Amino acid sequence: MIEIKTILAPTDFSAHSEGAVRYACALASRLGAELHLLHVLSEILPSGPDPMMMPVIPPEFYQENERSAREALDQLPQPDWDAPRSIVRSVRWGSPVEAVIAYAADHKLDLVVIATHGRTGLSHVLLGSVAERIVRESPCPVLTVRS
Repeated sequence: MIEIKTILAPTDFSAHSEGAVRYACALASRLGAELHLLHVLSEILPSGPDPMMMPVIPPEFYQENERSAREALDQLPQPDWDAPRSIVRSVRWGSPVEAVIAYAADHKLDLVVIATHGRTGLSHVLLGSVAERIVRESPCPVLTVRS
């Protein structure tokens, strides 16, 4: 028998991911599962023609971005959504794919619920797919929710 006790719902706070997070909240509520909400902040790598002239990004920039992300996570789930019994909120820095995969593995989660934009053709080739890579590399099953 499949038992789902922990669910990860990564979010970038877009309308696409909102649908997947809402779905994950309802699923976690129904199953009595703990819900993990994760937002990944991308590292900013300054670049320029001369590596010695790269600007230094002040620590306040990182602190403010992390504070804003935590405040946004605290707003989830929204009041009119199903609420799971337990919610863990986390912010990580790095590549979205690697951070989601590492988080799922580190916490031994049972399921990842992630949004997919449903891109096809040239836009898919050019932009790639975070959801597709997570499906391929995840240590646990992944449920994709198309908006």
